[in-house]
Amino acid sequence: VRDKWEKVCDFDNASKPRSIQESVSVLNDALSQIESQGNVSMNSTSSGSVVSSSIDTASIVGRELATNVYKYTHLEPILYALGVGMSTKDPDHLKFLFEGSEEFCCLPSFGVIPAQTSMFDGVPSLPGLNIDLAKLTSVSTVADVLDKGSGAVLLIDVNTYCGKDLVCYNQFSLFFVGAGGFGGKRTSEKAKVTVNPPKRPPDAVISDVTTADQAALYRLSGDWNPLHVDPSFAALGGFKKPILHGLCSFGFAARNVLKQFADNNVNRFKAIKVRFAKPVFPGQTLQTEMWKEGSRIHFQTKVKETGEIAIAGGYVDIVPALDKPSAQESLKTAGLQSDLVFEEIGRRVKEIGNELVKKVNAVFQWDITKDGKTAVQWS
Repeated sequence: VRDKWEKVCDFDNASKPRSIQESVSVLNDALSQIESQGNVSMNSTSSGSVVSSSIDTASIVGRELATNVYKYTHLEPILYALGVGMSTKDPDHLKFLFEGSEEFCCLPSFGVIPAQTSMFDGVPSLPGLNIDLAKLTSVSTVADVLDKGSGAVLLIDVNTYCGKDLVCYNQFSLFFVGAGGFGGKRTSEKAKVTVNPPKRPPDAVISDVTTADQAALYRLSGDWNPLHVDPSFAALGGFKKPILHGLCSFGFAARNVLKQFADNNVNRFKAIKVRFAKPVFPGQTLQTEMWKEGSRIHFQTKVKETGEIAIAGGYVDIVPALDKPSAQESLKTAGLQSDLVFEEIGRRVKEIGNELVKKVNAVFQWDITKDGKTAVQWS
């Protein structure tokens, strides 16, 4: 250190990350150099960058990465729900926090967990552990590579399956500092794009105060990046202290939209898209601003203390609620021989409703006629 003190104090070519993605990329570069070369340089332009600026997109796009199997019990969805701010203070939240609840289920945004694990899994399996776990298989594919000049963007599509059934689809945009300038395209038709919110006051605003331990709790869902818990690693990434996981803020926002516009009915949650814009520190207040435009809910997340937008251009597509008469109302108006049949079907469906809805993923309607006219509709 003494002999190279002049270089230590030379900030002429210092890295100046402008976003979370660039900071994380710099951190990953530094860690990779430590592992492979035994030394580190924070200057991604003057030192040998870990990612080559000569990228053969033809050999990368469409390449399937290693398949990952994610095993989980009721514990993981509950930990995730707590990590994104669920609380037993609201009775509706018990369906996400208590495995004994008749409506127990995962938050829809939990789907990012097996997908992220598929890309960054480094935790080995435990030999001899004999537990019957649910299994989700995630297949990651390079969808496209974009040249942003100062860096390269890798679009990764992740399809997650339970057996042969597609459970969820994720797309991640990974930014690599210093890897641009290879003459590639800047945009892709394969990219899922964000959408700016309407230019009017939001229809709903929900504020959540995160705790000082929010990142420490959320990391138990599988994102073990020390950037979110170790001050020294945070400093290496250009932050004054550990930052909150972007996907944690994402979970807060998704939870608020689900509650505000879908009454916590997970079956109405269809899709979500966000762009991470600014970092959030544990203890700060997340303010989710929401606009309803038909079946699409636009939203953005602000840090209330600073006014900065942490999540921009976000939206959630929801399935419209069905307006239908109850089985009891239908029975009163019809008096048909088929009433007993459909009453029994309704009773059985109610007993296994949650599992059946997930498997069928559709709505069936029966038109019961009498004297050539529709007397009752069942769905």
